[in-house]
Parts: sequence; C-alpha cells; structure tokens
Amino acid sequence: MTVSVKMPDLGEGISKATVASWLVKVGDRVNEGDDLVELVTDKASFNVPAAVTGIVRQILVQEGEEITIGGDLAVIE
Repeated sequence: MTVSVKMPDLGEGISKATVASWLVKVGDRVNEGDDLVELVTDKASFNVPAAVTGIVRQILVQEGEEITIGGDLAVIE
C-alpha cells in the first residue's frame, strides 16, 4: 500500500510553503510520527511527520521548491 505525504493546512492564511530540507531520503524506513521534511513560510517553519510506518519511495518536491496546501510531498510504501 502506498500513501502520499501531503502538505498540511498550516492555518493562519498560509496557502503555500517552501521545502527547506528533507530529513529523510528515498529508501529510508520511517515510523509513524517521524519528521520527514521541514517547510518554511514567511511566518514560521514547520516539520511534517509521517502519517504511517513504511519506506520512503519517492520525494516529489525538491529542496527550495514551493508547494501548496494539499500538494503531494512524498510517497511512503
């Protein structure tokens, strides 16, 4: 089963964020709750945790790229 890691709604009128750094790489095993990626906005920085335990199969947004709410960041299998 594959699960898409989505850009969460960060509230406060934030509609997009920039990927500051990935804390994992393709092939890494992650546990539910592990931080995957750091996102930055003009207001703050946020870490996005894994919603499931599994293997990181794809990173879809590279460091320095922007993503909007609901966009796919990565795939965990």
